[in-house]
Amino acid sequence: MEGEPDLSAGRVGADGPDRERADGELLRCVAAGDDAALAELYRRHGQILLSQIVFVVGERAVSEEILQDTMLAVWRQARTFRGESRVRSWMIAIARRQARDRLRRNRFRLVGDSILATEPSPEAGPELVALERADVADVARAIQTLGRMHREVLGLVFAADLTLTEVASILEVPLGTVKSRLAAARTALCAVLDDEGTRGTRR
Repeated sequence: MEGEPDLSAGRVGADGPDRERADGELLRCVAAGDDAALAELYRRHGQILLSQIVFVVGERAVSEEILQDTMLAVWRQARTFRGESRVRSWMIAIARRQARDRLRRNRFRLVGDSILATEPSPEAGPELVALERADVADVARAIQTLGRMHREVLGLVFAADLTLTEVASILEVPLGTVKSRLAAARTALCAVLDDEGTRGTRR
């Protein structure tokens, strides 16, 4: 894998109604042909878009190319935005389609659902406690060792800070599937962190 997505980038804690209204206005300006507005959207969301693409593709250089394709698609599709989602989640959906199209063109094998764990327990398990205690940098490194689907759902939920409903819309799967993938990804991530911690205590 090349590069480590910045898990702290673009947290929605800095987001809010005012920011979302500003994003919507910027997108309307883009639809009217304002390239400065597109540049501002790139400044606001480019890093988190790149992180999401890296989670899917795994290669930094290719991801940067896909990011440029994504911003071009945003420019072309701005008029289609209807305000039914946040601007950020709309842009992430475009980025994911661009990444998926690139993978298909290059005939990369997509990981199937068969690798994921079965329906998880609704109770919060010990893996959540482990993740809360883990260092952000350690989590970022551990995520890179996971399968594509695990990386992707963790990136959308934790790095992009999207709701599960938004993630389901972006991934074009039922909400229950998102919950299953997220629980499986958390368990897998916890196992990696636990293994790294065990090796560290043996040194």
